[in-house]
Amino acid sequence: MKSTISYYQQQKEYRLLVENTFQELVTHKKADDKATFNKKFLEIIPEIRKYVNGRLNVAIKKGHFSKGKHNPNEFIDQLFIEVYDHIDAIKKENDFYLWLFKKTNELLEDVIVEEEFDNLFFKNIDDYSKPEWDAMLENYSTDGDGDFVMIEDLDDRSYQKHDYTLNHVFIEDNEKELTEKLDKTLSEEEINRHINMALHHLPLAMHTIFDLFTNQQFTLEEIAEIRSSSVQDVEKLLKEVKKNLKESFSNRYFK
Repeated sequence: MKSTISYYQQQKEYRLLVENTFQELVTHKKADDKATFNKKFLEIIPEIRKYVNGRLNVAIKKGHFSKGKHNPNEFIDQLFIEVYDHIDAIKKENDFYLWLFKKTNELLEDVIVEEEFDNLFFKNIDDYSKPEWDAMLENYSTDGDGDFVMIEDLDDRSYQKHDYTLNHVFIEDNEKELTEKLDKTLSEEEINRHINMALHHLPLAMHTIFDLFTNQQFTLEEIAEIRSSSVQDVEKLLKEVKKNLKESFSNRYFK
C-alpha cells in the first residue's frame, strides 16, 4: 500500500511540475529560443515517455505491429513540434497537463488503430475456468524488482509497470464481502498479477481508459477530453472493464 500511495504522490508532483513549466515554455517560445524551449520540454518528458512505451507495448501484444517497428522517440519528437507550434493556444497552466496527454494520445492513435471489441472474448469470459486462468498465468513472471510483466518483457526496461489492487476494481458497498474474501485468499502480488493478466485480454480501448483512470488519475471528463470522446462512452467502457475484471476474479477463484 505504501508503494501505491507513493506512486500516486509522484503523479501529483509530476502534474504540478508540468503546470509550473508551462509559463517558462511560453516565455521561451515568445523569445523564439527553441534550444532552451527544448531543454525545458525534456524535463517533463520522462513520464510521457513511459505512457507512450506502455501504449506501444500493449499494441504490440495485441498484434497491431511488430516490436521495434515504432520508436517512442518518434512520438516524443512529434510531440515537441506540436507543443512548440500550439502552446500559444493554451489559455492557462492548469490546462497544459491535460492538453499534453490529449496530444500524445492523438499521436498514438494515428499509428495504433483502436482494436474493435472482441465479441468472442466477451461471449466466453463467463466460461473461463480456473485451469484456463492458471494456464494464462504460465506466460507471466516477475522481474528482478518483483514487478509483474510478460515473460518476453523481462529485459525491456522501457516497460511501464503498475501495481493494481482490489480497490481499483471493487468500489461498491455490495462488493465488500467478495473483496474481503479475495483479500484473505490472495496476496497483493497475486491480485496484481491477475489484474494485469486480465487487462491483457481486454480490448485496447478499455485497457487505455483503465490506465488513464487508475494510474494517471484522470477524471472521466479529462479522459473524455484526451480521447475526444463523450463522458458517457468513457464511463460505459470503464464500467465494462471493471465488470469483466470482477467476473474474472469470481470465475477463477470461486466458480
